[in-house]
Amino acid sequence: MKDYPNFLSQVIKGELFRYTVPPIPYFAENSVSMTTKKLVEAANGLWEPYTRYQVFGSVDAVPEKGPQPGMHFGGREARCCGTFGELLQGQLPVGSAPGDPHFLVTMPIAVFARAHFIPLEDTRSITVYPSHKVKAKRLAENLVIALGASGGILNLQSELPEGKGLASSSADLVATARSIACCLNRKVRTSLIEALMSDIEPSDGVMYPGVVAYSQRACRLLSFLGQMPPLAIVGIDEGGTIETVDYDQLRGEMSASDRTEYRKLLDCARIAFREGDAATIGRIATASALLHQERTPKKHLNSMLKASEAAGALGVVVAHSGTVIGILLDRMAPDFPWKLRSVIDNVSPFHKSPMIYFTMSG
Repeated sequence: MKDYPNFLSQVIKGELFRYTVPPIPYFAENSVSMTTKKLVEAANGLWEPYTRYQVFGSVDAVPEKGPQPGMHFGGREARCCGTFGELLQGQLPVGSAPGDPHFLVTMPIAVFARAHFIPLEDTRSITVYPSHKVKAKRLAENLVIALGASGGILNLQSELPEGKGLASSSADLVATARSIACCLNRKVRTSLIEALMSDIEPSDGVMYPGVVAYSQRACRLLSFLGQMPPLAIVGIDEGGTIETVDYDQLRGEMSASDRTEYRKLLDCARIAFREGDAATIGRIATASALLHQERTPKKHLNSMLKASEAAGALGVVVAHSGTVIGILLDRMAPDFPWKLRSVIDNVSPFHKSPMIYFTMSG
C-alpha cells in the first residue's frame, strides 16, 4: 500500500465508508487462473478445487438409509457470492435460444451469503434461522427429501442486503444447498439444484463460477463467458426494495429491435471476456443500463453517468430489478487510486454513503 495515496489506504481499512471493502476472493488468494475451459470442467465436476465448500457434481446422489459415510453431524458451513445487479439483462430474439428468451449476464462480487446446516436424526423438518428466510427453508426441505436424508437446523448469515438486486435470495439458496450437500458428503447434480430453485423464484446464476449468461426464469445455464477482470464498483443504493418474483411477473415483453440489440451486446460480451477487455465490458454494462431505464428507472443514473465520464471510469452497472447503481473501475490500472478518488468526489454531492465492492476475479 505504500505506493498508494493515503486516502486509498483509508478506503481499504474501511475508514472512509460505512461499507468495508471485502477481502480478496478465494481465486486471488490461491493464485488460480481459470480459463473458460476450466470453468466448464469445474461446473461439470466437483467445484472444491476452485471455490470453498462447493460440492455440486456431475453424478446423481443415491438415497441411502441411515447415517451416510462421512456425514458431519456437527454441520458444515458453505457460502455463495452475490452479484452487483447484472452486467447485462434483457431478452433475446425469438428462436435464437432454446426456451425462455429472458437472460442475464452475472457480475459476481466478493460479498457472501453463508449457510450452516446441522442434521438431526428422526426428522424431515427444517428449522431455519433467521425465521424469515422462508425461501431457503423451502429449498432445504425439498433437497433433503430428494436426497432421502434427515432434516435439521439451518443457520443463515448474509453480507448481502435483501431486495437491492445483489442476488441475496439466490446466494442464500445456493449456500444452503452447498452446506447440505457438504454436510451429507454427497455429490449433487447442479441441474437438481436449479430445478429446486426454479420452483421458488428466478435465479441469478450464482451457482456457477466465473461470469455466465443465464436464463433466470428457467434457471438454466446458457454459456460460460469467462472470468471477470479485477474491477472495483463504487455503488449507491437509491433506497426501497424490489421483490424478484413481483418484478418478474410485472415486466412485459421487449421490442424486436431491443432484442436484436441485446443479442449484439451478448455477442460482444463473449469476445470481451475472451480477450479480458475491461473497457468493452464497461461499455456493455452502460448500454444495458440505458436500455433498461424505461423499465425500472434509476433517478440517479444520469448523475452516475456524468460522474463516471468525469473520472474516466469504465462505465456504469445497475441492478435491473433492484435499487443499486455502480461505477466500474479497473483495479489493475496504474491510475486506479486517482480515478477512485475522482469518482467518490463526483458522487458525494448527491449520495453521501457510497459503497465499494470488488468483483470475483481469476
